[in-house]
This record gives sequence, C-alpha cells and structure tokens, in this order.
Amino acid sequence: MADIVDIAVTAESFKTLVAAVQAAGLVETLKSPGPFTVFAPNDDAFAKLPAGTIQTLLQNIPQLTRILKYHVVPGKLLKADLAKIGTVNSVEGSPIKIDSSDGFEVKNATVLAADIEADNGVVHVIDTVILPG
Repeated sequence: MADIVDIAVTAESFKTLVAAVQAAGLVETLKSPGPFTVFAPNDDAFAKLPAGTIQTLLQNIPQLTRILKYHVVPGKLLKADLAKIGTVNSVEGSPIKIDSSDGFEVKNATVLAADIEADNGVVHVIDTVILPG
C-alpha cells in the first residue's frame, strides 16, 4: 500500500499540496510510519485562497509549515472515528472541529472523499484550506 505522500503525488488533484509539503520540508515526516490522519486540500481548495496567498506562503516557510501541520492529526482516524470524537488536536497544536451531523465537515471544509487508507494513516480530501485559530 502507498504512504500518504505517494497517494498525494499519484493523485492528479494535489499538485499544490505536494509542492507546499516539499517547500515546507515535511515529505519525510509524512512518509514516516505515523500513523497520521491528513485532511488534504485539493487543488481547487488552494485556488479559493486570495490571489498571491500561495506565493506569500512559499516565501514564509514557518507560516506555511504551521498551516500544513494544522491539516495533520496524530493517529489513524477514519470517518466513523471522527464522527464520535467531535474535536481533534492537530500536529500544529490547535483543535479542529469535526461536524458529521449533516454530511462530513472539518472546521469550515467539506470532506469530498473520506477514508483513503495509506500505509501510514488515512487521507480525507477537503474542499477548503483550513486555518488555525
């Protein structure tokens, strides 16, 4: 089975996320045994950000790293697990609210595809880049 990074690289919809993870130096971390739960914004999610945001973040690696770490939770949490919990703490340190009362949402993002299992965790594809705070 592929790891989280391999899944993102082979899927055509995560080019921006892969570039950001590479720029932030998080590839090795996300290839490690984990396990991790990753809320992965697709390219359309990054396209929703205000013009110039991605370029600004690529020039501010500490801020980019913080945002990317906010999308990662320690442990392998499937949709059913997350529905029972309600809130999880990200690797970045801030809480992420989970709402499964009407669909499946993570903070202000809708989960487009859940439970994509990897060797070292699970990926949930989201339609919006989530921010700490």
